Amino acid sequence: MDFVALDVETANPDLASICQIGLVDFRNGEILNLWEWLVDPEDYFDGMNVLIHGIDEGTVQGQPTWPSLHSEISEIISGRIVVSHTAFDRTSMQRVCEKYRQPQVECTWLDLAKVVRRTWPELSRSGYGLSNVASKLGITFKHHNAREDARAAGEILLRAITETGLSVEGWLGRVTRPINLSTTREANPDGPLYGEVIVFTGALSMPRREAADAASAAGCEVAAGITKHTTLLIVGDQDIRRLAGQEKSSKHRKAEELITKGLRIRIVGESDFQRLLASGA
Repeated sequence: MDFVALDVETANPDLASICQIGLVDFRNGEILNLWEWLVDPEDYFDGMNVLIHGIDEGTVQGQPTWPSLHSEISEIISGRIVVSHTAFDRTSMQRVCEKYRQPQVECTWLDLAKVVRRTWPELSRSGYGLSNVASKLGITFKHHNAREDARAAGEILLRAITETGLSVEGWLGRVTRPINLSTTREANPDGPLYGEVIVFTGALSMPRREAADAASAAGCEVAAGITKHTTLLIVGDQDIRRLAGQEKSSKHRKAEELITKGLRIRIVGESDFQRLLASGA
């Protein structure tokens, strides 16, 4: 749950023309510090960029240039996991260092867009822009302000951690693998749970891939998200009450909503699920 969220705004289409930088330091799932700098890009301001973020030549007059901020920002993010939404912010940081012939900041980058696409199936192909995801999750922020965008990105990552049970470090590996890991498994027709459509949520004691393999071997069809076809929701036994009073994942809440509408979905803890597998019930 420790990482730094980063966002930048640029003066024009050149990604090296950073005119604002926002950083938010998350420790143990909580905001520890927030920073925001206006930056003189020593470059022109394109009208379209100004229309988006409202920063122009007058706004940055007398503000520091990147070389005077390099060491301060490097001190904050060096050696940390740095989260940004899509690769544009990371590329901007690399390009501005190249522009001023300064050393690249040594950190580990995590692309939040890839996290979102792997956490919420309905956003895997479209709709994973920062504003849309924040709106879906009820996160309010001032879009195109670098510090606010960084904060929203960090809060979305926390929701993804709660939703999937994967740690920040776990996500570094997960984003390198295909979006859908579980949809190609064939249910074993001779398994004791044949005919069940199963979804996992929360922090499991076993890797999610192993849980999905065990479920398909027992006859379950493993799905990524809750639908009207779902019959079993397996919830991790660990306490996942980590964010804004949300005690249940969105999958859990959606399953309960469908149950109230008459759908037959059974919600089962991971331990009971393992017992079902062991007993062949």
